[in-house]
Amino acid sequence: MPVTLVLGAQWGDEGKGKLVDILASSADLVCRAAGGNNAGHTIVVNGTTYDFHILPSGLINPSCKYNLIGTGCVVHIPSFFKELAALEEKGLEGVRDRILVSDRAHVCFDLHGVVDGISEDKSKSVDGGKNMIGTTRKGIGPCYSDKVARRGVTFWMLVNEQQRWERRLRDLEAGYRKLYGDDALRGYSVEDEIAKLRGWRDELAKYVVDQTPLLAQAVGNKGIATANGAGSGSGSGSASTTQQSSSSSRMNILIEGANALLLDIDHGTYPYVTSSNTGLGGVFTGLAGLSPQSLSSPGSNIVGVVKAYTTRVGSGPFPTELGAAISPTDAEYGERLQRVGREFGVTTGRKRRCGWFDLVLVKYSAAVNCYTQINLTKLDVLDDFEEIRVATAYTHNGQTLESFPADLDVMENMQVEYKTFKGWKTTTTGIKQFGHLPWEAREYIAFIEAQVGVPIKWIGTGPRREDMCVR
Repeated sequence: MPVTLVLGAQWGDEGKGKLVDILASSADLVCRAAGGNNAGHTIVVNGTTYDFHILPSGLINPSCKYNLIGTGCVVHIPSFFKELAALEEKGLEGVRDRILVSDRAHVCFDLHGVVDGISEDKSKSVDGGKNMIGTTRKGIGPCYSDKVARRGVTFWMLVNEQQRWERRLRDLEAGYRKLYGDDALRGYSVEDEIAKLRGWRDELAKYVVDQTPLLAQAVGNKGIATANGAGSGSGSGSASTTQQSSSSSRMNILIEGANALLLDIDHGTYPYVTSSNTGLGGVFTGLAGLSPQSLSSPGSNIVGVVKAYTTRVGSGPFPTELGAAISPTDAEYGERLQRVGREFGVTTGRKRRCGWFDLVLVKYSAAVNCYTQINLTKLDVLDDFEEIRVATAYTHNGQTLESFPADLDVMENMQVEYKTFKGWKTTTTGIKQFGHLPWEAREYIAFIEAQVGVPIKWIGTGPRREDMCVR
């Protein structure tokens, strides 16, 4: 059955949630492959705004039967329940009947958030904070660090091995106290966190599943599903899991990427990245049971979501950033993008840094993630600009760079070459047909499409679900 991947192609905040919401209307299963509640997607439906962080955005659509938080994710349990409750308060029904969590996903503890904050504060106090990563302080990095160091706690442990996970959490707390000192962890109580998680154990068990046979059945790989014992639940909800698995055969599957390729731990602007694989590779490690062959089925696609300009939250290089260091005019353009585009982080509320569209970056992203289609978002934000620029090349020491560089010193000192387009100076908000867009906007889109070499199928023309031009 068709498998559609929706992946961020820049530094996140591209508007992936809106496309996921549209595509989820025909999806049976929506999955998150990696990341935690450091991600943020906003969807506006009938005037109501829904914010998603760790939960898959497919929950907004009642026809989407299952929403899976995959093995590659890390889940802060208080935030998980808070987000479920917020969706229910806004009138969404049956969300708890449609959410699943892989038994191999890791638990992100309150302790991890405390440690994340300590680490950021220490970086802030050294060299004027120029080495700060700019994390969301949600504990994502420390949680992944403990996972890789084999000190973490999985949902399987949390539901089935109480003594083991409690011992592990106490050991983690003792280790961090030894590293940072008692004063740094003042206010945190490991026993309070253990008591809180004990109280949630029975409720969590309803959602925990063995993801591999579930996904293998969903893509029709019966051999893997049988070998892994499809339908065997991980928690006390095993009876309902059996029913879910048996009915999951041959589903339409939608994979919702979190963050974006340039924040990938391996392919992003390291070290100014997140702690997981946010690109195509992370889909297959985070969603075992789904194979690369699944993408060869008719109707399957890898969609890169790209803003019509570029934004970034936190520290790190940003070649096309518009700021006062360049010129007062560029600073005004950057502030206008931020204001008109409402460029404030869904998760932290921080202002996003803004800049022009970067072809070098997007072509690199397309090479890594192998996009078959592109969703260009927030075209309407550019409606009032007199001129619009697109970065077409980087040069360093008089030489044109062949690709997006890994060397941060090169990125800080290279020059960016631009092509300038005339602005269209008229509203595109709500336009649904490509031919109805202003000629200048169509020229802008056609240039990006030709240079990246991937068809632009969707063009966002406003914040609402229906504000989408489909080609």
